[in-house]
Amino acid sequence: MTGITKEMADKAEAQIEAEMKNVDYDTREFTIEYIVDKYINGIENEDNELYVPDYQREFIWRYYRQSRFIESLILGIPIPLIFVAEIKDTGRLEIVDGSQRIRTLAAFLNNEFRLVGLNKLPLLNNFYFRDFPLSRQRKFKNTPMRMIVLSSKATPEVRNDMFDRINTSSVPLCPMEKRKGVYIGKFNDFIFSVAENEQFKKICPISIYFKDRQEEAELILRFFGFSDTYPDFVVDTTSLEKTGVANFLDKYMEIKNKTIDDNEIARKKEDFLKMIGFVEKTFPERGFAKYRDSEETSRSYFEAIAIGSHFALKENPNLVVNDIKWSHLDKNNPNELFRILSGRYHTHKPAKLKERIDYVKNEFLQRNKS
Repeated sequence: MTGITKEMADKAEAQIEAEMKNVDYDTREFTIEYIVDKYINGIENEDNELYVPDYQREFIWRYYRQSRFIESLILGIPIPLIFVAEIKDTGRLEIVDGSQRIRTLAAFLNNEFRLVGLNKLPLLNNFYFRDFPLSRQRKFKNTPMRMIVLSSKATPEVRNDMFDRINTSSVPLCPMEKRKGVYIGKFNDFIFSVAENEQFKKICPISIYFKDRQEEAELILRFFGFSDTYPDFVVDTTSLEKTGVANFLDKYMEIKNKTIDDNEIARKKEDFLKMIGFVEKTFPERGFAKYRDSEETSRSYFEAIAIGSHFALKENPNLVVNDIKWSHLDKNNPNELFRILSGRYHTHKPAKLKERIDYVKNEFLQRNKS
């Protein structure tokens, strides 16, 4: 006997029915051309109808994976459904699952990369989209893709829960969760100890999507990894340009675990504390967040502000900046920083990373009041 009474079973059934009402969605089918148009049109001012939220801004697919995805579509191989959520206030569709696929499609149709590493269709290697016959281009653009659209009636809590279930149903680990168990050593311990700093947590809001997923440690590793290897972003023989962020940071942590000593740890901790102290004083109302009262920290924005601050403080330890108008982001009145941060494809190419770091550093130094 389980001890479950009929009354308990009836209450459980009522709970199921109540929760099911909150999950209001429908399945739609659109052509690739239509999807890309909804994603591209208005993207520069962050007013595109189909958009990638901040927590998914980083583009991580390498060219081989992008090419394999395009090959699958050409061959008619089934691909996973795209999942989007309708936002009540704007009517826009937030991409919950499928941002890498949609950005790959946009880049391919815009001839931003060519196909590589194909096995089933090796004769297509080195093809840009423009190299296909017009008939094949039309067939590709008219290929239908299925999309699950979660209604705007769903609460943010329901949307967040569905995102979490999609992304954890097979219990995948974030890169930083893997590093915690794989790259054991003195530098690893240092990163995770710094991630517990209360001042840092106060000014660095973490999205609900990354809660308890070691996002604080991920940001701190990026701060040290990118600042240490600036401006070329090469560690040992591993290049950010060629390997991507995750592999680059893996290698950086591996090397630092072998080489770091107590003196370097002390210097790094001092640099980090100076940086967060400066950021808290300079941006008292938002810290590392893009906007006041934001509940998340954009990785790209964090890298720009944190590393830009760090290098500015290296040049002028007494730096005081009161004029921060240049850092205000407004899609209706986009400024230079908005433009630098609004890249939609390969956001962590060394040139783009260096551009946003340099811009912030120079703004701080030019507006110094000390």
